[in-house]
Amino acid sequence: MTEQLRLMAVHAHPDDESSKGAATMAKYVSEGVDVLVVTCTGGERGSILNPKLQGDAYIEKNIHEVRKKEMDEAREILGVQQEWLGFVDSGLPEGDPLPPLPEGCFALEEPELAAGRLVAKIRAFRPQVITTYDENGGYPHPDHIMTHTISMIAFDGAADAERFPEDEFGPVWTPRKLYYNQGFNRPRTVALHEALLARGLESPYGEWLQRWKEFERVERTLTTHIPCDDFFEIRDKALIAHATQIDPEGGWFRVPMDIQREVWPTEEYELAKSLVDTSLPESDLFAGIRDNA
Repeated sequence: MTEQLRLMAVHAHPDDESSKGAATMAKYVSEGVDVLVVTCTGGERGSILNPKLQGDAYIEKNIHEVRKKEMDEAREILGVQQEWLGFVDSGLPEGDPLPPLPEGCFALEEPELAAGRLVAKIRAFRPQVITTYDENGGYPHPDHIMTHTISMIAFDGAADAERFPEDEFGPVWTPRKLYYNQGFNRPRTVALHEALLARGLESPYGEWLQRWKEFERVERTLTTHIPCDDFFEIRDKALIAHATQIDPEGGWFRVPMDIQREVWPTEEYELAKSLVDTSLPESDLFAGIRDNA
């Protein structure tokens, strides 16, 4: 191998990097791969989801700084680099009809202009592989959908000097592969659900599976399964670091670690774009790249 391998993970908010692909990133860090998390927003409008911290006046007043510190801790646990794009959280609109999004938020940015910030990050870091969300955002949060939109523009735009001039965005770079995070997939959920019930344990996934059925969610193509169960505990520690968002006694942690490792020891991705030859299914995000790096 003559060139350093580099992975960029593009996420909407602080905490997304720890709930989507965190064990994969920790695995690659352990192998000497450079990993950069790019966080699009500061999570300023995120609700305080940990019941133990709800009503805390300091956190409510300083949520942006609190979430930044949580991100710092998670970054250290995962061993990754992390940078901000600097957009403002759009919040998750609720109601029928949905209220308008707040002025100046990430989801209302002009996509081409917003993608320019990500192009500059790609050209500076020079990743061979980028991970992001699918066209539905993984779930329909406006910031997740916008993250998908700018990631797709930036993947192609990083190599296009006419679209994004080098004097403004840096020397062109061509990423080789782009993946969608698909860790919350139905086969994994069903497997863990059934394994818990078979052992006489309560499953946190019954409601998830019912919602899948009600919304008739389209099944995604899982092209890439990364064995990373040795890093599940690091993943959980990073997730718990986002204390405002995660209840350490909540549903994220109700499946015993030994069952997770036995039943589903991988994290899943969907290969969306590739400029290299690869054979599916894969067990490595750098398949087709390592031999030519």
